Amino acid sequence: MPADRSEDIEVADPVSAPGAGGRPRRATRRFPLFTRDTARPEGGGRAASGDAPAPARQWPMLTVLGLVAVGLLVTALDAFRVGTLLVGAGLLAGAVLRWTLPRVGMLAVRSRFTDIVTYGVLGLSIVLLALMAQPKPWLHVPFLKDTLHFTVSN
Repeated sequence: MPADRSEDIEVADPVSAPGAGGRPRRATRRFPLFTRDTARPEGGGRAASGDAPAPARQWPMLTVLGLVAVGLLVTALDAFRVGTLLVGAGLLAGAVLRWTLPRVGMLAVRSRFTDIVTYGVLGLSIVLLALMAQPKPWLHVPFLKDTLHFTVSN
């Protein structure tokens, strides 16, 4: 028996990888017993060609992170409402980028639908809370004051 027969085995995909006896497995729809990696999320490929430098390939993620970083910096400089609005806008921009672009690189974490809903709900919540923050809120929601009275009253 030869010492190395790896050249003789043709592997079409991970499911048909050689079994314990060294023979290729038949094609099956079942998941393999041991997985070697995880599947890339839909749209999780590079946002630019492979020849481009790393920042250019990940520009959607860098855009969102840049907006959030600027928002946190503005918040740290005592403009909390504008800073938190920028943080929320960054997350909303992430939702829009995930919805409109076919490939967004590392911005794709889960399925497209889950990413859009997650970025959108978090971004909208942060924006609404920034607009309603005290003192002198920019957005007044009349029923919230009544809701507070019902929950706090004895």
